[in-house]
Amino acid sequence: MIHIRTATRKDAAAAHQLICELAEFENALAEVTNSLEQFEEDGFGTNPLYHLKVAEEIDEKGNTKVVGMCLFYVIYSTWKGKIVYLDDLVVTQSHRRLGIGKQLVDALFREAYKMNANQVRWHVLDWNEPAIQFYKGLGMKLENDWITCKLSKKQLKNHINR
Repeated sequence: MIHIRTATRKDAAAAHQLICELAEFENALAEVTNSLEQFEEDGFGTNPLYHLKVAEEIDEKGNTKVVGMCLFYVIYSTWKGKIVYLDDLVVTQSHRRLGIGKQLVDALFREAYKMNANQVRWHVLDWNEPAIQFYKGLGMKLENDWITCKLSKKQLKNHINR
């Protein structure tokens, strides 16, 4: 049985592991520089920066295991107002194609609705065909006319020290 719930501090390690699993799938594990300790503080410390839902598998003996997660936070748009941004949706490899991703997305949408968000937004890599098909199957609009801009911490430091 799968149960979707709001994460607690004790779920941070499992969620961080799922993030690393996703990064490995995307051939970018070396890009994960956020430590478990920082991740835990950022989500469950005195000023939480994100919200986290987890998919927990419960076996016949009542043992539990986190097998999926979605991490999101509120951003603001001058055009749209409050937006919920989905940063990561991850289901562990062994539990994909069982409807867990949809359960997590549905929980996210309910939360965004309760927050009175005007939009839910996220990115998907253009080569991740299974994710693209999943989102299309949910009726999502995929836009090709926006380009993501990034500035790394090193670039930021170099920029301000010019």
